[in-house]
Amino acid sequence: MNNRKMHVIKKAHQLFLEKGFQATSIQDILDYSGISKGTFYNYFSSKNELLISIFKTLHEKMESERDKLLIGQDPSSIEVFTQQIELQMNMNRTNKLVALFEEVLVSNDPELKQFIKEGQLRMVNWIFTRFIEIFGEDKKPYLLDCAVMFLGILHHNVKYYTKFFEFSSSINPVVRYSVERIRRVVEEVSSAGDYLLKPELIENRFQQTDHRNLHILCKSILTLKKSIKQEDQNDCMDLLDFIQEEMIHSKKPRKFLIESAIQSLNRCIAFMDAKEFENLEKLVLSCFKSLEEEPV
Repeated sequence: MNNRKMHVIKKAHQLFLEKGFQATSIQDILDYSGISKGTFYNYFSSKNELLISIFKTLHEKMESERDKLLIGQDPSSIEVFTQQIELQMNMNRTNKLVALFEEVLVSNDPELKQFIKEGQLRMVNWIFTRFIEIFGEDKKPYLLDCAVMFLGILHHNVKYYTKFFEFSSSINPVVRYSVERIRRVVEEVSSAGDYLLKPELIENRFQQTDHRNLHILCKSILTLKKSIKQEDQNDCMDLLDFIQEEMIHSKKPRKFLIESAIQSLNRCIAFMDAKEFENLEKLVLSCFKSLEEEPV
């Protein structure tokens, strides 16, 4: 993303927090960010698209920081999970995302409401996936319920904790308390054999998107292979094969390896269709995003 577009996103975010999304006009955004109407519409088709870009930009930053906490750590560590949730909640507070979410949800805008609802489902899916890593496959039948309950416990604890204490108070005690409560719930419901929501309900929803994306990705890789101009470009072929193998057959595709392979492929750009290579980069990003979720 270029610096000018990022500048508009940051300025619009400030305006939406000060005036409210509905009360802010496109002219307000033009004046505050110092750009022309033509420049605005070159970046965004509407104010809605701009707000979605704000959410996506903040989420990508949060996600990157959240993922860093797992580097070199055991995914089954509940302490790492606690740190991830605390980081996410703190970033949401810093960026005042809850106020924007609430304004969108009480609006009559179906596009924005659908975007937020999909983001909430992706968050449930991320929690569910992390719970499988933490509590084990044997407890999987109960973990979608537990993911939903955890978010309910967390959000309501935060809501009332900040009412009774200063907003600037550390969120750490709330997160730790909520994580400990759900740990005990997991033990209780798995022992009782009770569940309400079958994991397939969310797995099927996200797998359908994954399969569509992966099918398009395979077609892109095939197109790139056909476009390679010199027969001796075996390295390019090997890298494309690796990306396909990792994305299609690996249970958990390793993002850092895929990114490294794409960087290496970039050095072969002279021997292949540059436009299709750019398309492949976007598809890989889309596939990884479909495995992830929007903010709490």
